[in-house]
Amino acid sequence: MSNQLSDRIKNMSTSATLAMAAKARELRNEGKDIIGLSLGEPDFNIPDFIKEAAKQAVDDNYSSYSPVDGYADLKQAISKKFKRDNNLDYSIKQIVVSTGAKQSLANVAMIMLNKGDEVILPAPFWVSYSDIVKLAEGVPVQVPTSIATDFKMTPEQLEEAITPKTKMLWFSSPCNPSGSVYSKEELEGLAAVLRKYPDIYVVSDEIYEHINFKGGHVSIAGIDGMYERTITVNGVSKAFAMTGWRIGYIGAAEWIAKACTKFQGQVTSGANAIGQRATITALEAPVSKIQFMIDEFHKRRDIVLGLLGEIDGFKVNVPEGAFYVFPDISDFFGKTLQGVTINNASDFSMYLLEKANVATVTGEAFGNPNCIRISYAASEEELREAIARIKSVL
Repeated sequence: MSNQLSDRIKNMSTSATLAMAAKARELRNEGKDIIGLSLGEPDFNIPDFIKEAAKQAVDDNYSSYSPVDGYADLKQAISKKFKRDNNLDYSIKQIVVSTGAKQSLANVAMIMLNKGDEVILPAPFWVSYSDIVKLAEGVPVQVPTSIATDFKMTPEQLEEAITPKTKMLWFSSPCNPSGSVYSKEELEGLAAVLRKYPDIYVVSDEIYEHINFKGGHVSIAGIDGMYERTITVNGVSKAFAMTGWRIGYIGAAEWIAKACTKFQGQVTSGANAIGQRATITALEAPVSKIQFMIDEFHKRRDIVLGLLGEIDGFKVNVPEGAFYVFPDISDFFGKTLQGVTINNASDFSMYLLEKANVATVTGEAFGNPNCIRISYAASEEELREAIARIKSVL
């Protein structure tokens, strides 16, 4: 009955990260010892002080529908967080709480894009950006970067990608999948180009802001001339290990926030009540409460870089944030390993799954066909074993 499905869903790609995770679960169910390095999910438990806030919310009977755009006191906590961490002034009327940052992104696409509007995506980009844009009938315009530029788009590339149809620029910093972090100077360079085109809006995905090994996260909304035209997206999944709680949010111009609330009111309404109450506690806490996780990710990054550096054919930059490495493995293309010919990154990723029992994600899903994404949101023991397996089958 697939002919009864809409063209919209038939043209949509399956999330490559979720597909690989599902394949890994399937192989585990068959009895195979699979090490999963495909999902962007911290392996830490939620800090106890956040759990206690959720338990209190249950006892306080937060079980009714929540406001579509989020509880007022949560939005006040988000407003204070924006000021404390990003030096951005967003009133509660400029903030919308959603069921994860992914919904925040989808809301923005649906309320901002018309058919044919172009959205610039520096590649590599997070796996869902392109399909979210397409769902809103926009046109993703990929701007390729490479390990030579630390997987960051230059002002010259941005200028070249702009056309009369350009409506938005979407990017993440720290970046999923490359771990690259844009400096203030680099953001100033992009802003200098964008100031010449006042009708182009920016989605700045900052969900990894605290997992930053260089310190001093910079928001593009704080750059001169960018505040009114930037939608700052964030959430609690990564820094607070609250992936399953599904709480994300935006800070934006009031008219954008109002439109997102209108759209969300017809799709999901308010995010879950208990998660929202726990998020107040999470955001009001000093960042020092989660520093132990950041320090552990930093340690794991260095371990992974050292081990991958021992494998011929892997070219790796030094990611300064998030919890991914994005090695260029194009040296293996055209080679035959254990009877398997490697034509592209997808072949390479499947080879590692089937021969080494290690799940990674092809870079093709992120707009870069020469790389794979490896998540180091796993224990040190698992990481060492996984890379030893990879080395052995290569």
